[in-house]
Amino acid sequence: MNKKQRIAEENEVLLNLWHQSQAGDSLAFCQLADKQYRTLFNYACNFTTDREFIKDAIQDLMIHIWERRQNIQIQFVAIYFLRALRNQLMQEFRRSNGSHPLLDIDEAGQVSDYQTVETEIERNELLSENQVKVRCAIDELPRRQKEAVFLKYFEGMDNEQIADLMQVNRQSVANLLFKAITALKQHIHPISNLLLLCFALQF
Repeated sequence: MNKKQRIAEENEVLLNLWHQSQAGDSLAFCQLADKQYRTLFNYACNFTTDREFIKDAIQDLMIHIWERRQNIQIQFVAIYFLRALRNQLMQEFRRSNGSHPLLDIDEAGQVSDYQTVETEIERNELLSENQVKVRCAIDELPRRQKEAVFLKYFEGMDNEQIADLMQVNRQSVANLLFKAITALKQHIHPISNLLLLCFALQF
């Protein structure tokens, strides 16, 4: 099964949980929220280092979606939740009057979006040396490049979906990905070609 097929099947599972949630099944919604939590948390780390703030934002988002579930139409569950969280974070940043500023390009390189290498190895012994190098290198990318890479290679979105979520045009997404891949290739010697790099990202 290729990655696109896996993503499509996962979306079908999530859609089934969503439809049950719309019918008032709170257990199904809890399962849906649980399946989305890690992705949402990792994605939000592109915007702020405040993990408690992220947890609160995700909790508020889930409450908001549950309360308005009957009026929400979803085709791709992961994309909807990510877009909703992104919009909520932007609103919270504006309301906070700078107490939770957006990460700028320099700050973004200091944030780890993913769990430590040691924890990942303990949880998944199949993680290869190249994958470890890729993850470390991704942490050094500017925020918007890292966001684009996260959505493209970890969430399997196409450029059009990423552009819609990030509120930019497709060419901007292509430029962000090109710069990110170029930077990653420079940092992950001797991985010197895109095929090996993309293979390392498929975990």
